[in-house]
Amino acid sequence: MKMFLKIKNSKFLQGFLLGFSIFLLFLFLKYQINIVKADFWNDLKNFFNPLTPQTQTIKDQKENFSQNEEISLYKPALDYEKAVIEAVKKISPSVVSITISKNVPIIERCPYNPFGDLPFDIREFFGDQFPQFYVPCEKGKKMQQIGFGTGFIISSDGLILTNKHVVLDQKASYTVLTNDGKKYDAKVLARSPIEDLAILKIEENNLPVAILGDSDELELGQTAIAIGNALGEFRNTVSVGVISGLARTVTAGGFGYEETIHNVIQTDAAINPGNSGGPLINLRGEVIGINTAVASRAENIGFAIPINKAKLAIESVKTKGKIEAPFLGIRYLTINSELAKERKLGVDYGALIDSDGKNPAVVSGSPAERAGLKKGDIILEINGQKIIGDNTLGVVISRFSPGDTIDLKILRDGKELNLKVVLGKYPEN
Repeated sequence: MKMFLKIKNSKFLQGFLLGFSIFLLFLFLKYQINIVKADFWNDLKNFFNPLTPQTQTIKDQKENFSQNEEISLYKPALDYEKAVIEAVKKISPSVVSITISKNVPIIERCPYNPFGDLPFDIREFFGDQFPQFYVPCEKGKKMQQIGFGTGFIISSDGLILTNKHVVLDQKASYTVLTNDGKKYDAKVLARSPIEDLAILKIEENNLPVAILGDSDELELGQTAIAIGNALGEFRNTVSVGVISGLARTVTAGGFGYEETIHNVIQTDAAINPGNSGGPLINLRGEVIGINTAVASRAENIGFAIPINKAKLAIESVKTKGKIEAPFLGIRYLTINSELAKERKLGVDYGALIDSDGKNPAVVSGSPAERAGLKKGDIILEINGQKIIGDNTLGVVISRFSPGDTIDLKILRDGKELNLKVVLGKYPEN
């Protein structure tokens, strides 16, 4: 009797355990309850008590957490995207496309007689087999588009800033197309003698004006947005990148024009042909540079002139009607450790006044000559600013205006001297 009861209880226990295991598996699969955790019994209690305050299943909670986490992580990207869009909306009305047109010859094929004036018609001997000769000849002229670029409005009465190389041809005609589709004939008001900058004028009032930022505050990695007339056919093309470098010196050119530009901004925002003269802006929609050149053998290495360089030119045009640049009147070599060692200069910074082999070191009649500067002098400082690294002589001089008096600290024959120089006007080309 006892043996029977023991076996019966054992089978009952086995059945109970099997049923309970199936129940636990059901709970685990349906509600993803982790039976290892300490809150397993709370989960079990909630299953049998539907009136518990906990109204969501654990699965729902996990899904909600996952969604909230994704939104939280993506929110900065949404803010960034919105900032880019708002910056572009802010600057776009002031961005213009510039087309360059010129009278070009109409070339046609004209019949040509290589035998000159003969007493007889040579074609009588050859009949229809005699070949007809042609040469290119000019049959009048026609106005034709030969180039394109970009600019942006800097005053409500029609002043437009662009690159000098965009409007370099003095015999060409220039047309401005504004963002709202209106066309204007443009006059080149001024070309900078030292920078790749020029200012156009169109006859219109109440135009939207670009806001100019402060390029001295730029930092590496900062967002940069380029806008321009890409390839001359895609107006207001937007490309986004970062500030890749500061205070670069590059030599740029094309179509017979070449110029070395100092202290420029490097960016990886795509600058395409046609973008020249367009604005490089920050996330506030402020102009921080003027797009001017690209590295032809690289990908996404472009350069822009800092807007602070252009501010003096803009003010000069507004007050004097032309761009006046400061002029010292010397030729020089920027000193580095290699040049200092080679020439035994005694200092490894500054600007060494020296000739280029064809022209004198000090220009005759220049402010430098009047102040007493000589070949072999080393300019160490201007108004207390050392001529070192990216702070070259040209960069420092460009911060002044014609007529300004500057203090020079120079090294002559191993002795330091102080001289005052009144800057002149850079000669017009």
